[in-house]
Amino acid sequence: MNSQATPAAPNPTSEPPLTIADVQATVDQWIQTIGVRYFDEMTNLAQLVEEVGEVARILSRTRGEQSCKQGVTPESLADQLPDELADVLFVVICLANQSGIDLTEALRRNLDKKTKRDATRHHNNAKLKGELNSEPKSGTPDEA
Repeated sequence: MNSQATPAAPNPTSEPPLTIADVQATVDQWIQTIGVRYFDEMTNLAQLVEEVGEVARILSRTRGEQSCKQGVTPESLADQLPDELADVLFVVICLANQSGIDLTEALRRNLDKKTKRDATRHHNNAKLKGELNSEPKSGTPDEA
């Protein structure tokens, strides 16, 4: 299993890259014109859980130990991952928009928080360095 992040491929179109603010505005425009209105927050939360479940289904079968249903290949599922991740992102953007959250600023603050909090934490994690056996233990924990 490859746990290393792979950078996204360059944009094959001649369109300029979208900023987070651009995407928030585009989703809002889509909702106002095609979607009619935002679903309420609880409905969007249910939609988010559903979409994250689709991502989990794909990853559990393409990267995890779950097998594919008969007639479905890991490759065909992997091809669905970009669209399902985009569905997750769409619903997150809807929730941010209807909550008045500027995701650009929220992400900046969040990365700053993580950078300060985790400045050395992951570098000192023996599991990430492969120094410890990180295989999950099966069965129940040993009793003391």
